[in-house]
Amino acid sequence: MRTTEHLDGGKGGEGEISIQAAGALCWRVKKKKLEVLLIHRQRYDDWSWPKGKLDKGETLPECAVREVYEEVGLPILLGIPLPSIRYRVKSGLKEVHYWASAVDDLPPIPDGKEVDTILWCSPEKAQELLSNPSDVVPLQALVAAHEAQALETWPLLIIRHAKAKPRSAWTRAEGERPLAATGKRQALYLQRLMMAWHPRRIYTSGWMRCISTIAPYVKVTKAKVKVVPWLTEADHARHPARVSGVVEKALLRTGATALCTHRPVLPTVLASLASHMNPAMGSSLPLSDPHLSPGEMLIAHVCVAVPGRIVAFEQHKPYED
Repeated sequence: MRTTEHLDGGKGGEGEISIQAAGALCWRVKKKKLEVLLIHRQRYDDWSWPKGKLDKGETLPECAVREVYEEVGLPILLGIPLPSIRYRVKSGLKEVHYWASAVDDLPPIPDGKEVDTILWCSPEKAQELLSNPSDVVPLQALVAAHEAQALETWPLLIIRHAKAKPRSAWTRAEGERPLAATGKRQALYLQRLMMAWHPRRIYTSGWMRCISTIAPYVKVTKAKVKVVPWLTEADHARHPARVSGVVEKALLRTGATALCTHRPVLPTVLASLASHMNPAMGSSLPLSDPHLSPGEMLIAHVCVAVPGRIVAFEQHKPYED
């Protein structure tokens, strides 16, 4: 899976990646002061962020969530993406993808296997302690987001339904056209991927290929589903402004939300998102056809302090056979 992130900040140096890893910068505000969570690993005698290598078949967001739980005992959800870093290790070039993650005040407990000490501290103290100079890059981005009131966010997931059977091979009603075999595998992949943000509310087209795309996730989580007729291809063609209204309504809510729709509807959805971003970020949206591939997901991170303001977005490519 390839991740594309759009926010203030950049990535590390170029080169062929031999190791992919992921982690999170856990943060909290204590007595009106920002604190971040550092770990000490006895094996390396270093201070770093919770992170680890991808397991086989795992997505980067899944890896970030799993590693934080395994290393410090905290179940997390992902916030804004932070700049990834690259550095040389014995086996080649390692790339680590990071997300911010807000946590409560419960002290995490090291598992005793890899981590022997954890520390909540100020960003300034963290910068002094971090053993890998590259680890300062995501920290600086996190601090900048906090200062801009863009660190506390909630996610709006935009999903293009998974791969469906070809139109040319389907003779019944278009709304009944089902997922292809690859699409069914993409839906299962999406179910795992969506858990990193855990949307509790889903707006979806009522056509079968959208319903089937979100079904595995809904079955596992019991998320609340609202079927919205305007999100179908046919109703969008007649009333595109009503799709804009659905997106606007979603952006004014707080709490993780997902929206599943079709390729012809995406230009209207993306135009609505762009109107809530700064122009530079809006121009980075996938505005050219096909916008998103079947089974691909875009996550818009919506600011809590300024309702409706999108401060970052990321894309996650679909499962491919």
